[in-house]
Amino acid sequence: MLKRMFVVPDPGRLRLRSATRAVLGVGLAVAVCGLSGHTLPAVITGGLAALLALFTVTDTTVRAQAVSTALLPAVGFPVLALAAGLHDTPLLRDVAFLAVAGLGVYARRWGPRGHALGVFAFMTFFVAQFLRTVPEQLPGLYTAVTLALIASSAVRFGLWCYERWIPPHPAPALPGGSGLARATTRQAVQVAVAGAFALVVGQILSEGRWYWAVGAAWWIFVNTSSRGETLLRGFRRVLGTVVGIGAGLLLALPLHGAVAPTAALVAVCVFGIFYTAPVSYSWMMLAVTLMVSLLYGLLGALEPGLLALRLAETGVGALGAALAVTFVLPITTHAATHAWIERAVHSVHGCTTTAARRLAGDPDADPAPLAAQLEVVIGRARLSLAPLVHPLNPLRARKARARQVLALLDDCAREVRGLASVAADPQASHDARLAAACWRVEAAVQALVSPGGEPAGSPAPQGRPSAAPHTVPTDATPGPAHHPGAEAALNHLHGLEKVLTELAAPLHSSPGSPLVGS
Repeated sequence: MLKRMFVVPDPGRLRLRSATRAVLGVGLAVAVCGLSGHTLPAVITGGLAALLALFTVTDTTVRAQAVSTALLPAVGFPVLALAAGLHDTPLLRDVAFLAVAGLGVYARRWGPRGHALGVFAFMTFFVAQFLRTVPEQLPGLYTAVTLALIASSAVRFGLWCYERWIPPHPAPALPGGSGLARATTRQAVQVAVAGAFALVVGQILSEGRWYWAVGAAWWIFVNTSSRGETLLRGFRRVLGTVVGIGAGLLLALPLHGAVAPTAALVAVCVFGIFYTAPVSYSWMMLAVTLMVSLLYGLLGALEPGLLALRLAETGVGALGAALAVTFVLPITTHAATHAWIERAVHSVHGCTTTAARRLAGDPDADPAPLAAQLEVVIGRARLSLAPLVHPLNPLRARKARARQVLALLDDCAREVRGLASVAADPQASHDARLAAACWRVEAAVQALVSPGGEPAGSPAPQGRPSAAPHTVPTDATPGPAHHPGAEAALNHLHGLEKVLTELAAPLHSSPGSPLVGS
């Protein structure tokens, strides 16, 4: 597993850049807070604020990221005041914590900014429990958070603003309707139920560290959209915590809170969190657990019994999340994967029609951004399918079906990348066969996602005549300005048509039925 972590592709070294920048941003934030005379709890709070700002703010433009970062205190400060004010009234504190947890998940319906603000609000309440914050500490915490966000923003938007040449593409939200049909609404209810279970059982285990269980339950729901994803994420969280506790016993415990080596290891953990998060939740949790152990060492509270309690509370949170997604407004894995696959197919259609316009001479048609967004959607579909292809899944037919779908989606991405690359060639000329091939791809999309009708949400192809696709001759003579690029584009379009046709078998049959030839 360790070898796989370091051989996973890192296009543009984006993971490496993100992790390195995070270490610089969080390190500068901690240094500024420490040098300005803040207490250790305030320095920890500032460092966490900087980490969250760098980790959760994923808007599509640098300007939007700056706005989201500036808005973090607007939700964090009132929540911190609320948590501190309810410190001595446990019942009201518990109710408020669950409300913040539910609202934090519900806020995801407003996209990346809602997600970032929701996470920051929840973690602000969480850190108030971690540090046992009281109202008298609020001024110092407010200034520490402000300084930390300014310092980390100086790194993100000034010293190392690499988004200027690598446009980010955050994962989109699961399509949904309104009310309880919306995924974020269902998950908000599930989080509240899971959090209530974790809170009650967590307090039975420990009156002082119960919030660990609530935090575990809440974070298991982040970046998930179905029952299967949530169950798998819970398993991975427990696995990462177990290994992280072992690392804490070997590395953090012997240090006894020594500042210099602890700070160095915390920097390594921050790097590990950002570097591993996109590819392995278990490895990320290992880094998080080790970092928490080191912070408790700084506070003088680290002991083997505390680490064992963290494992127990994490197990409670995972159990609460599992019960909630199974019995409370469940979002089935089949429904979620079908929605992501359909969205990917619509993206393929958009890329194809845009590429056809570009090849026909439209200089404003650029399929490259659509191809990049398709990669993100397919990546999200891959996450949704992950529970079905996991080694622990005993349903062999569904596992084989999911693997076939993943292979076909990868084929789609490869063909679209090739088509976009050909369309970018200014010398690639129009060929009458390209239009016919594009119409056949559109027909395959129609048959796949909306048999008998136009695929909902798909853009209309530009320049299409009123005749039906089948009336266009498939062997049209190439145009006079024949170019090898046209042949390459034609091959990619034929490949897309073939892949979309093959997708019909796994998508239009019962999830549990065996595949033909399997």
